[in-house]
Amino acid sequence: MITKKGFNLRTICGEHIIVAEGKENIDFSKIISMNETAAYLWQQVQGREFTTDELVLLLTKEYDVEQPTAQKDVEAMILKWHEAGIIE
Repeated sequence: MITKKGFNLRTICGEHIIVAEGKENIDFSKIISMNETAAYLWQQVQGREFTTDELVLLLTKEYDVEQPTAQKDVEAMILKWHEAGIIE
């Protein structure tokens, strides 16, 4: 997987928001908000290829979470990222 070009994380009024930049990415029908954990993972992989296993490892190293829980959470998050169209 890779994050799509033109989607950047910004913090606006304390909220982590994915902002689409460039004409090809303008679609105001969705606002993509991320919690602190998802924002951390996005920052770690933005602009490069990554795997589910890599995200799980990042999550378990940064937060006090066990591998099975991290795996489940990462899989759910990746599904949401795909649905939002911010990764391919």
